[in-house]
Amino acid sequence: MQTLPQDVAFLVCVHHKRVPCAFLIIPITQKGGCLMNYKIKSDYLSWIVMVGIVVLFVEIAFFNRGVIFSLLVPIGMVYIGRKWMPRTSGKWIFWLGLIFLLINVFSMMTLKFFLLAILIHLLIQFAQSKKDPKQIQPEFKEPTVNLQKETVIKKDPLFSNIFVGQQKTPEQVYEWNDINIQTGIGDTVIDLSYTVLPKGETVIFIRNFIGNVKVLVPYDVEVSASHSAIVGAARIFEYEESKLINQFLHLQTPGYEKSGQRIKIFTSLLVGDIEVKRV
Repeated sequence: MQTLPQDVAFLVCVHHKRVPCAFLIIPITQKGGCLMNYKIKSDYLSWIVMVGIVVLFVEIAFFNRGVIFSLLVPIGMVYIGRKWMPRTSGKWIFWLGLIFLLINVFSMMTLKFFLLAILIHLLIQFAQSKKDPKQIQPEFKEPTVNLQKETVIKKDPLFSNIFVGQQKTPEQVYEWNDINIQTGIGDTVIDLSYTVLPKGETVIFIRNFIGNVKVLVPYDVEVSASHSAIVGAARIFEYEESKLINQFLHLQTPGYEKSGQRIKIFTSLLVGDIEVKRV
């Protein structure tokens, strides 16, 4: 296929009624092509983030110098309330702090800017979708190698992404699947003593807004833990940190690198504690 210097050839394997698999060769010019549209979207998002950072700086420096204090106080109330639960005073402090935090966030000029930018982006996408699509004439080329379909097995996850609530593994024998979740408010408890871990590396990835994470690990399994928190505490085996303020920790057991059965834990919390211990 002859191409111009400023064109891009895009090669896709497609099924055709006369051949098992054919290569679809689509020339995409820099004017209106798929790659160009992707680049425009990427540049748009980059500009939104950059301008948002500038707006946040201007808001803090000139218009609302107390915004940092107004955010730290409710975050502290939420953290203290979590510590004092399930006492009544802890519940009151937690929910009042959460309400004040949401009120302060929604009153920020930066959030209004991001909401406006998202609205404009959706309107632009809607307007473009109403335009007539461009016609592309594909060329089919016989493949030199016959490609076979690959079977994919879908497995049910242990946990799901939730906004509010506690999640924990079953207190009975269960089948293990790697964990990758993000949650809003609530605790996560993972007990690995009720499952059979596969050979090699097992991955646990948790992002949480407010809440604690507890992982119970068998004695014969090596562990690597990477933890990031804005406010909280950490207790990973014999290592203990009672106060974490915008910190990152990385710990691993001595035999982790050479072990044939190991667990890699990634946790990222805004407010909350992590605990990893043997069972």
